[in-house]
Amino acid sequence: MYSLLVVLGSALFPLLALRLWDERAERMEWERLAALQPTNPARYDPVMVADLPEPARRFFNFAIRPGTPLLTVAEIDMGGEFSLGTRDNPNYQPMDARQILATPTGFVWKLRIPGAVSVSGSDTGSWTRFRVLGLIPVARMGGDTNHARAAYGRCVAEALFWAPAALLPGPGVVWEALDQDTARVTVTRNELSQAVDMKVDAEGRPVVVHFMRWTNANPEKRHRLQPFGGHLSDFREVQGFRVPFNVEAGNMFGTDEYFAFFKAKVTAVRYPAPGS
Repeated sequence: MYSLLVVLGSALFPLLALRLWDERAERMEWERLAALQPTNPARYDPVMVADLPEPARRFFNFAIRPGTPLLTVAEIDMGGEFSLGTRDNPNYQPMDARQILATPTGFVWKLRIPGAVSVSGSDTGSWTRFRVLGLIPVARMGGDTNHARAAYGRCVAEALFWAPAALLPGPGVVWEALDQDTARVTVTRNELSQAVDMKVDAEGRPVVVHFMRWTNANPEKRHRLQPFGGHLSDFREVQGFRVPFNVEAGNMFGTDEYFAFFKAKVTAVRYPAPGS
């Protein structure tokens, strides 16, 4: 019996140490991004977007009320469903997740899927790390240009959801019109650049967001550009920002192969004050 306990302890200790190391890294990255919140933000004035294409102006004037402090770091709590399967067999599971988003620098998404075989972990601009039963790694990747490029696409697209102030005109942010209801924003930071297309309704709600994402979510597991996107709805006002509380998104958007593996129902959005 003693020998069995020694063997179990020897197996579990490295896994526990790895989990604690990962949680420390998540906490440090969260704190780093939170510190990017502007300390004395300007307040929104429609004049700021007067020179943008009309669909982009419509979006900003819907998404940000005049006089709103332009806080660019958002925290999002969400439930909903996350697929652990494929398009043919989605195996949707209830999820509980928290996220900090600081476009264009990065994000941390902390996920927990409860159940008999629980899944937990995090996704960031630097890594993807998930485990089952709180200890056993099932996905551990990142630290390369492929991962950074894929994560950057998500970071830019989600600013259109939850951090519109981060996409106001400025260095590295270029807007253009594609048609009367569609605008494209291209965000460049260092060696990374991502274009994201957004369709707005008559009032400026961004109802569809899509882009070409660098990903290996294909049968060949080969990194390449593929359509990604989804639908936004249930817009609510938070601290002067109007943001979607319902987001459905997935790979191969706009094609017959579209698979919405991510169905988020947001429970809270916050734009915390610096240092809070």
